[in-house]
Amino acid sequence: MKQKLKKIKMILFDVDGVLTDGSIVYTDKGTEIKSFNIQDGMAITLARKSGLLTGIITGRLSSMVTRRAEELKIDTISQGSFNKLGPYLEILKKYDLSDEEICYIGDDIVDMVILNRVGFSAAVANAREEVKAICDYITVAQGGHGAVREVIDLVLKRQGKFDVVIDSIINSDENV
Repeated sequence: MKQKLKKIKMILFDVDGVLTDGSIVYTDKGTEIKSFNIQDGMAITLARKSGLLTGIITGRLSSMVTRRAEELKIDTISQGSFNKLGPYLEILKKYDLSDEEICYIGDDIVDMVILNRVGFSAAVANAREEVKAICDYITVAQGGHGAVREVIDLVLKRQGKFDVVIDSIINSDENV
């Protein structure tokens, strides 16, 4: 596992069930509401600050996802494609990366096409059993409750970047 993590240059993740707890809430006016975990957001910032690329591949379309991605300065976002392989291959090409340089975090069967290819695959604790069975790592945390933080911390620690990026944030005057 350690060697796989050292090769990672980009972390990709699903949204519903990974960055959120999988709930979709609508107001009486039809507005969609999503709840994102602040520690997952900090982890994405840590990844970015350490030089890793980040990205979202999600089957649904949501303005809330776009907003959150912009807030976190996520490098790439693909929404609205139930078949995630096409967007994944486009990302590889765009950033000139290979499968082994990608970490992907997923939770459901639509993620399996990517999880089967990447250098390091992770499933959230409440992922489908079929997904867990093919992954390199299963988080302790459930999706939307710090699972992304758990995986990013693991990558950063294995790459020797964790303490450095924490120190840079603690001792910086700039906003994260």
